Amino acid sequence: MRFIYALLTYLLLPAFLVHLLWRSRLNPEYRQRIGERFGFGMPRLNRDSIWIHAVSVGEVQAAAALIRELQARHPDTPLVVTTMTPTGSARVLELFGERVAHSYLPYDAVSSVRRFLDWSRPQLAIIMETELWPNLYNECGSRNIPLVLASARVSPRSVRGYRRLVSLFKETLSHGIVIAAQTSADAERFRSLGASSERTHVTGNIKFDFELPADTTALGSELRSAHAPDRPVWIAASTHEGEEAQVLAAHELVLQRQPDALLLLVPRHPERFEAVADEIGATGMPYVTRSSGVVCAADTKVFLGDSMGELTTLYAAADVAFVGGSLVAIGGHNLLEPAALSIPVVAGPHNFNAADIAELFSESGAVELVSDAESLAASVLRLLNDPDERARRGSAGQRVVAGNRGALKRLLKMLQPLLPASASG
Repeated sequence: MRFIYALLTYLLLPAFLVHLLWRSRLNPEYRQRIGERFGFGMPRLNRDSIWIHAVSVGEVQAAAALIRELQARHPDTPLVVTTMTPTGSARVLELFGERVAHSYLPYDAVSSVRRFLDWSRPQLAIIMETELWPNLYNECGSRNIPLVLASARVSPRSVRGYRRLVSLFKETLSHGIVIAAQTSADAERFRSLGASSERTHVTGNIKFDFELPADTTALGSELRSAHAPDRPVWIAASTHEGEEAQVLAAHELVLQRQPDALLLLVPRHPERFEAVADEIGATGMPYVTRSSGVVCAADTKVFLGDSMGELTTLYAAADVAFVGGSLVAIGGHNLLEPAALSIPVVAGPHNFNAADIAELFSESGAVELVSDAESLAASVLRLLNDPDERARRGSAGQRVVAGNRGALKRLLKMLQPLLPASASG
């Protein structure tokens, strides 16, 4: 089965290139550093490294505390961080600059994988959450590179898909891989796919151990003072196509009861900023964009967050937070950041990307789930009109975050024996 898979990856390499060019229509950065996608273009490191893979922005953010700890504990060991998306790459640069070596992870063709491992020289590989690459994992096994799936999760829906190729993924998970699962249910699903019971552990979700920048609250207050003094403010963050229309319709309903309310609208993907701006303009609601530098006037109804790296600041400027990717079947995004700021959280019904976190929030009363524009508007209005309920819901969310920290400490303890003596000290 793996031979067939390896052959297919070679045959599909031209299709991968076409895919990059297609995506570059909206985001030209997909046309840059294409060689890295095939294992070319990076000079061989002069010493063995620790390699961390984080697909995109969310995974980079989750891995940030782990990267900082590894840098502090092993200052003489190079850290390689890979991503798959340009936005993930930009976030690595923003957080770590030249203190880490960054590359795009190559597509899972044998020759590309070998070139990547030749230049990066990992003595330990850490894959954030769940990325199952059969050729990559097999090559790590052949080179005796310890490989850890950190904060690993696999949904029931993904398991059903993987089981169609059960022999391939059973082999993929048989190369001495260590799995640090988020929950016992995730651990059991990995075992059902062929992971070793002895090497599958439950360490918790490292996303709870994130650190907000120390100046987040101050920057949020500053932004709010500049754009919306004495106005009710709500944010719709990490929204997707098909979701902005519902958010804007909800805001029009909110304005009927709260005419001075301001919506901070932050699309998930920067390549959609322009399209979302056109969508706001089509509603007739006055708006400004973050990138323009224009300050909201009294009649401005929408503030479009078309910048990168400012989401936590925008959360800190709001009274209520809707977390996107959840009114459409994307699976939901990070509920933890607004909760850590004691901002009451609203989300749609589709939260399968982190169902355990959504369940914790729901059980604690820290999130209200809505299904459409009307219920979203009703939830936002209730919270804007009731400071006591905002405080109660915000405190409940903050307690959920605080009560589930500790996964990073458990993960680091598990990683230590896997590091060679030269890195582990």
